[in-house]
Amino acid sequence: MSNNSSFQILIIGGGAAGITVAAQLKEKNSNLKMAIIEPSENHYYQPAWTLVGGGEYLLEDTVKHQQNLIPYAVTWIKDYAENIDPDHNQVTTKTGNIYNYEYLVICPGIQIDWDKIKGLKESLGKEGVTTNYRKENAPYTWETIQNFKGGTAIFTFPAGAIKCPGAPQKIMYLAEEAFTRQGVREKTNIIYANATGKMFGVPAYCKPLEEIVHRKNIDVKYAHNLIEIKPETKEAIFATGEGNTVTIKYDMIHVSPPMTTYDFIKQSPVANEQGWVDVDQYTCQHTKYNNVFGLGDSSSLPTSKTAAAIRKEAPVVVANILALMNQKTPQNKYNGYACCPLITGYGKTIMAEFDYDKNPLPSFPLDPTKERESMWLVKKYILPWLYWNRMLKGKSFEPDSWRFLLPKTIK
Repeated sequence: MSNNSSFQILIIGGGAAGITVAAQLKEKNSNLKMAIIEPSENHYYQPAWTLVGGGEYLLEDTVKHQQNLIPYAVTWIKDYAENIDPDHNQVTTKTGNIYNYEYLVICPGIQIDWDKIKGLKESLGKEGVTTNYRKENAPYTWETIQNFKGGTAIFTFPAGAIKCPGAPQKIMYLAEEAFTRQGVREKTNIIYANATGKMFGVPAYCKPLEEIVHRKNIDVKYAHNLIEIKPETKEAIFATGEGNTVTIKYDMIHVSPPMTTYDFIKQSPVANEQGWVDVDQYTCQHTKYNNVFGLGDSSSLPTSKTAAAIRKEAPVVVANILALMNQKTPQNKYNGYACCPLITGYGKTIMAEFDYDKNPLPSFPLDPTKERESMWLVKKYILPWLYWNRMLKGKSFEPDSWRFLLPKTIK
């Protein structure tokens, strides 16, 4: 690769957002000169890591090689983006190469701030401290659940941004049922230490989740933000507001860590005050640089950071880039759609779909607030298939294109 390569469209990030946008653009115009900057050899279907932690999936079933996913004739720049210069339409990578673009799509995902919880990095993967937000630890979550003999099991939800805000409680519900099967539930205290003030941000789905934690006898502690782990004494320390802290002893703890954007975005002119790529919430177009677009976890879009949200964001980005290329004003709008398949136990899932206004947007003619076995099947089997075989290939992901995968009667 030369030091001054130019592309019509340059994409930072080869995750769900980057691959989907590239594939859809190629579907619309196969002659586009595009490149993806992505350092990782492997691409993971992260929504399945909860199922790895719950013993329903193997980690190796969630991964494919990046080379096999990047669309044909799209250049793979296997490097880290290090500097974005939108005033000169350039991106510099870690190796010092400079790439010019006509249009830039920023979607590198999100980084985890392990260091914000004192003692966490050193504790992970041993003595009952685990997380499903790192692939290496998801199998250990299941090992920890299987070996649990009773005591206090803590599951945390952090303050601030988080990818898949339902994930911290999904693994908790699976653990609760596993403890019951193993005969240790009666001698187990399950605590959900939630840094926010509610179970879920969408009222229609919050109420059934409140009923579920009550039914399962789970101790929910709101406004409890994990700030330190002391592995030598098995103590978790939480900030509870106004400078107060609470210490809780644990026998196992599943940590959902705080998250933020990458430093190269925070230090770039494309970032807003909070560090996210500053885009219009409807068009996904940058608020200052018209030829820059952002979507996915690193964007300022005020919706859940999930692959399901990207499914609806990507076509908007694609349509609006193509409109600009044809000297037209971007017209396509994203309504904030997101989906969080809320696993509430083995064989049970609430398919929480909603928009910016927090209105339910169900894909099926069913009450979306109910726990259903059919939605568990969708979560476990159908969504991964659709991800690999439709979404990442730029194909339609709408229910009309995949209902044939479902049982004829959905209950």
